[in-house]
Amino acid sequence: MGKNHTAGCNKPIEVAFFMDIKSLKIKALKAEAVTKKLFLKLKKLKPSNLDDVFHTLHEEAFEHIDCLNCANCCKTTSPIFTQRDIERLSKLFKISPLQFIENHLKIDDDKDYVLKSAPCTFLGEDNYCSIYDNRPTACREYPHTDRKRMYQLLDLTAKNAAICPAVFEITEKIKKVY
Repeated sequence: MGKNHTAGCNKPIEVAFFMDIKSLKIKALKAEAVTKKLFLKLKKLKPSNLDDVFHTLHEEAFEHIDCLNCANCCKTTSPIFTQRDIERLSKLFKISPLQFIENHLKIDDDKDYVLKSAPCTFLGEDNYCSIYDNRPTACREYPHTDRKRMYQLLDLTAKNAAICPAVFEITEKIKKVY
């Protein structure tokens, strides 16, 4: 359970980056209507190069954005915990899956297991994740902008633009491509 990167980042980032989260939310809200309109069009069209464009922009964004300077995802939202995640973490803490659930999780409106509170219980003051090597799958894949079949994730991507500076940057650049 040694120190590592924030739960949301799927690779180490070296370059420092900072964006005021309040201004991110405001910018994302202002851009939301245009983003949703474009994403609706992209879901219908399913451009063959959509994944490639997202993946390129994802790599570009994370060349200069350091998740450890932000960790807003860990501070404001909860990942969904799968049964596999619960079993893995209960083994890590040497407790039963039921005890892990009782200690850390609740069931949300969608009937998914999520954290009882925010910020994440496992996020340190230094923005390092104490369970990084064993973090939930949703954390491993966050911000989901380097996945396959991005057209299926566009609604989630639009929501994440108000949480993650990298996603906001990616969505704004996507608008210039399409």
